[in-house]
Amino acid sequence: MTESTIPYDRGRLLVRLPAPWTATSVTWLAPTAAPAAPDPLAEVSRALDAPLGDLDLTGFADVRSVAITINDKTRPVPHQHLLPPLLQRLEGMGLPPAAITLIIATGTHPVMPLEEYSRVLPADILARYPVICHDCDDQSRLVYLGQTSRGTPVWVNKHFYKADLRIVLGNIEPHQFQGFSGGVKSAAIGLAGKETVNANHSLMSAPEAALGRYDDNPTRQDVEEMGRMIGVHFALNVVINDHKQVVTAFAGEPAAVMQAGIAVARRIYQVAVAQPFDLMIVSPGGYPKDINLYQSQKGLAHAALVIQDGGMIILAAACPEGVGSKGYEAWMDGMTSHHEVLERFRREGFRLGAHKAFMISRDASRVRVLLVSTMSPATVSKMLLTPAPSLDAALAQGLAALPSDARIGIMPLANTTIPVLKKKGSGLQ
Repeated sequence: MTESTIPYDRGRLLVRLPAPWTATSVTWLAPTAAPAAPDPLAEVSRALDAPLGDLDLTGFADVRSVAITINDKTRPVPHQHLLPPLLQRLEGMGLPPAAITLIIATGTHPVMPLEEYSRVLPADILARYPVICHDCDDQSRLVYLGQTSRGTPVWVNKHFYKADLRIVLGNIEPHQFQGFSGGVKSAAIGLAGKETVNANHSLMSAPEAALGRYDDNPTRQDVEEMGRMIGVHFALNVVINDHKQVVTAFAGEPAAVMQAGIAVARRIYQVAVAQPFDLMIVSPGGYPKDINLYQSQKGLAHAALVIQDGGMIILAAACPEGVGSKGYEAWMDGMTSHHEVLERFRREGFRLGAHKAFMISRDASRVRVLLVSTMSPATVSKMLLTPAPSLDAALAQGLAALPSDARIGIMPLANTTIPVLKKKGSGLQ
């Protein structure tokens, strides 16, 4: 019996592979181990002391108001390390705490209630600085800036746009159709109106809108253009390792931060694959990557890049908050097959929420997907996935159909892994 573990919610699940499956017959696809910065606060301070792109916060000495994006509970951003050095510098410029507003960048995710703010911010920061949460549906709190060259209408949070100094925080890591997260995305998408996000995400059907692709990715370059229209001044981003620890930090002009961060992120997160697999055992990466199905889908999409047609993916995603999108769940009412989902999506056109249904059916229409989660079997079945009562049960089902020479892969951190088939290439930059 070969045993190992994969992340699941805030804990881990035991993966038990009976004979003849041994450790030598299983391939682990995971980010390269990267040592954490010995002192993450010092690493962030170092980045702030050496900003990229010939830009320094001291050049904004005369500003009277600052707005800083904060990622919501679905992102493992180490705000406890990013914020203290940054806030110390801003106050050192003569800005009182009341002039520095932290805005939770929810994008089109549900608005976080006040009692959940402590899930993303330390108590001492919550007590000292104004904190507000973005609401993409509240038109009164948005401002319209025109259209991008790709036709995306740009609606952005009014409080952020009107601040004298606009700063974005976040992680630089793989994204299934934006290529990479980070940079201005936490403002351009995280603080955008729903119409803006819908238009931008509709570009995901382009072949260049792919995992790990940046320079010619239409969704990501649309975001970069939005960032310039919004006037994002400064970015502070980190690359984290598989333990969610800060590896390195980058600060300065947003485009320069992205270029430097992507180079490091690619070395850590990109994994070469010799041949497609017959069975994949997949974890999005545990909490908060598997907080709901909406987020966990990313792990499924990444694994699907390197699995044979007709293969099986066992997705171990706790989803303690269920589907994670009322729009997505409602759109699935009455859907009975992946073919039906794909045809309806093509017929009706892009819509937020429905796009998750499309992406799941795109992959689940060619491979079988078993979902190990805390969601009810009825809900899992409604989303056209096969519920499994446990990982052991899912493995028994998956292994029973495999030939002795089958290829098995395990992706313990699928949401942040970029698998690349050697023989096909990927066009990744």
